[in-house]
Amino acid sequence: MKKLLLWIVALGWMAGALRAQDLTGNWQGTLKASKDLRMILVVSKDDGKLQAKLYSIDETPQPFRISSISQDGLTVTFAIEINGTTYEGKMNAAGNAIAGTWTQALTSLPLDFSRPTKETAWEIPAPPAPRKLMPADAEPKVDVATIKPNDSGGMSMQVLTFRGRTLITQNSSLADLIMFAYSVQMKQIVGAPSWIERDRYDINATPDVEGTPTADQVRILIRNLLADRFQLKFHHDKRELSAFVLTVGKDGPKLKASQPNGNLHGVGMQPAKTGAMLFANNSPISAFTNFLQSLVLDRPVVDQTGITGKYDMTVTFTMDDSFFNGHPPAFPKPADDVEPAPSLFDAIQQQLGLKLSAEKAQVDVLAIDHVEKPSAN
Repeated sequence: MKKLLLWIVALGWMAGALRAQDLTGNWQGTLKASKDLRMILVVSKDDGKLQAKLYSIDETPQPFRISSISQDGLTVTFAIEINGTTYEGKMNAAGNAIAGTWTQALTSLPLDFSRPTKETAWEIPAPPAPRKLMPADAEPKVDVATIKPNDSGGMSMQVLTFRGRTLITQNSSLADLIMFAYSVQMKQIVGAPSWIERDRYDINATPDVEGTPTADQVRILIRNLLADRFQLKFHHDKRELSAFVLTVGKDGPKLKASQPNGNLHGVGMQPAKTGAMLFANNSPISAFTNFLQSLVLDRPVVDQTGITGKYDMTVTFTMDDSFFNGHPPAFPKPADDVEPAPSLFDAIQQQLGLKLSAEKAQVDVLAIDHVEKPSAN
């Protein structure tokens, strides 16, 4: 009888421990970065599988979608692929605290989570009010624009963004603006004077239509700015050029479709432990190829994948000195004991299931008929 009671007590303790180690629910902790950042980790189960989202409540009300999360005994790990973040921690026996390390790119910082009580729980911020969008059929023209020479000596455009209702560019050349507005690479602009690459400007432009524009409407606005203030005129032509052609690999694509209300659209780069990481959030393949041909590579990139839709993509690769017109970002090199990432071409094939190959291809070009330096403000 005594042994039976001991077994019952032991089984009860084990059941309690298992319940205590359940990861689902809300956790919170402070990341000690350049400033304190409060984090709320929300873990749930869908059909028995763990899923989670992370709120950095001092930065944005928009949650980060965690791409993978797992629990092996007391060890908890998760990753946010889109910004190169990983986390690994150990849960205590009571199941109410996790001590761990947050790693983003080359930086590792301690981050400990605990289960909050009703009294200590931080409030998850309400989602932002939906932005008023520009009407879908709008083709915005420029209402007011200022164009000022930039003599800083910078060799590349620093900013192209919308703030409120204003398009802002810094240190942009006319060539930069043409490449963005028409989704072409420099080799696709023919017959232009040399100053379109050399002369640089800071531009503020307000559209004549209210609302937040789509990426395509930003391009339309810039096209109208170029025609109005630079008197740009051109015609389309076809040329056989050395290009990079993007196709689907033999084993098919390895792409993750963007989730509804998921990551905001954007394409960019950041350092990674093994090299550099190129990311595209909530983006079509065309946004990925445009970034490659406009900034990274030295020739047009032709999309022949036939893939439609929007995806969250990351590619971690080793930077080549020829990228970015011979001026690649000065990312730290991997540590001696870390195996470097593959080349960009191998990484695209291994990580995205796509193939980027150098070929001769018939490519659309913009043949410049007339262009002037910008008119006075």
